[in-house]
Amino acid sequence: MIPKLTASFDFHSQALSLRAERQRVIASNIANADTPGYQARDFDFAAALRAATGSASTGEGIASGVMSRTGRPTPELRYAQPTQTNLDSNTVDMDRERAAFMENAFKYESTLRFINGNVRTMLDAIKSHNQA
Repeated sequence: MIPKLTASFDFHSQALSLRAERQRVIASNIANADTPGYQARDFDFAAALRAATGSASTGEGIASGVMSRTGRPTPELRYAQPTQTNLDSNTVDMDRERAAFMENAFKYESTLRFINGNVRTMLDAIKSHNQA
């Protein structure tokens, strides 16, 4: 019974960890926008989440899929395709990075709201009728 109750939390916690890692990668791209020769990086969030949650047994998830020994997710980073060439070979597109940063921040907050909603639902289910 407990694994069924925590399955949603496991999924959302893995998604939250990956969202935080993606935010770190995008922030790194923005910070290096003026670095000559810097190659922008990103990863496929959906593929990383599938890898993180694709394990058969409960509790393995992100640890066996994309979590490093430091406890931080390490999905497969890819180089971003430049939309235009720069003379200094920097591939950071600030418009794309800002949009990705905001979208990821919005989805991070949404995941936190899902977790909060799950906790509230479980607390309401645990309360007796007399406490309501």
